[in-house]
Amino acid sequence: MKRVFYWILLSLNGILALTLLISYLAVHISPGDFVLPAYFGLAYPYLLLLNIIIAIIWAMLLRFEALISVAVIVLGITHFSNYIKLSKPSGTKEGSFKVLSYNIRLFNYYEGSRGKGSEKKILEYIRSQDADIICLQEYFSPGNPDELERTIRSALGGKYTSHIKLIKSRKNRAYGIATFSRFPIIKRGEIIHPGSSSLSIYTDILVGKDTFRIYNNHLESFRLKKMERSLLEEMTADDKETIDEVKTLSVSLKKGFVKRSLQAQVVKDHINSSKYPVIVVGDFNDTPVSYTYRKIRKGLNDSFVASGYGAGFTYKGNYPPNRIDYILYDNTLISNHFDILKVKYSDHYPVIAWFRKAD
Repeated sequence: MKRVFYWILLSLNGILALTLLISYLAVHISPGDFVLPAYFGLAYPYLLLLNIIIAIIWAMLLRFEALISVAVIVLGITHFSNYIKLSKPSGTKEGSFKVLSYNIRLFNYYEGSRGKGSEKKILEYIRSQDADIICLQEYFSPGNPDELERTIRSALGGKYTSHIKLIKSRKNRAYGIATFSRFPIIKRGEIIHPGSSSLSIYTDILVGKDTFRIYNNHLESFRLKKMERSLLEEMTADDKETIDEVKTLSVSLKKGFVKRSLQAQVVKDHINSSKYPVIVVGDFNDTPVSYTYRKIRKGLNDSFVASGYGAGFTYKGNYPPNRIDYILYDNTLISNHFDILKVKYSDHYPVIAWFRKAD
């Protein structure tokens, strides 16, 4: 019996170690060329947890096989640090300007009774954070967009200028992306993502004597919201409808991976052409173990990695929590501090970073 248990545990360990290794390939291989690693990259934090558990089991049994998962985990330690920061930041917030990014889920407009009053609550909370630059994704206008813009600017304290890009969804309704700044805006522009409703805008902002280009992004969604069941229910039930839903889930994931990889290239090319230092924020809809994240982050710093603490999960919807919201920046700046604000107004948490100019 012990022999059977040993071989079952060893086989399971081999499978888990292999899947974790495959997840590491997600950052190097474009989903357009080969999509399989992207699925494992999405599951990285959970594959990591399972490998830690099985290593602990081996260690409790005093078996050297614990080194199998330990070795694989160490091999991908940089991915771990993109999710979890164990050391508290030592930087000061004084003398810094503050950047907030938040996917506001259309002000919960389609959440029925749960969404009533959400716009006011969200805006009150954002105002309480007193950020100098505010970047919103899934901005929503159910009526006159100019009137809404004035209302929001007033709700935020009236000290902001704005850059808003909207796409009409149906009559008198539009959704989009918005950047608000206490600093003067000297230029507004957008990045086109052909064949997609995804949005990226860039805003040149004058901070003192320095101009920075703020990229605000909402990249391709997996479009899973149409599914009424949670992922757990989909994966554990055995009826034909559920099997069809799982197939739909797989197709949605694949399309999302491929589209975001293309969008990431477009955004990165634009970043590389910027004549100003950049800050790149938004909902990438992809994790740190993804081709999208690696492509956009290349040559930039991640404010969570530089000055955050604890677990970096920013998404808290019906599907497993993960990290998909970012604030990146180049070497002309230093991130003094980074926070994930655990409030329940959306299926995302706001993320916020404090910056000062590098010496």
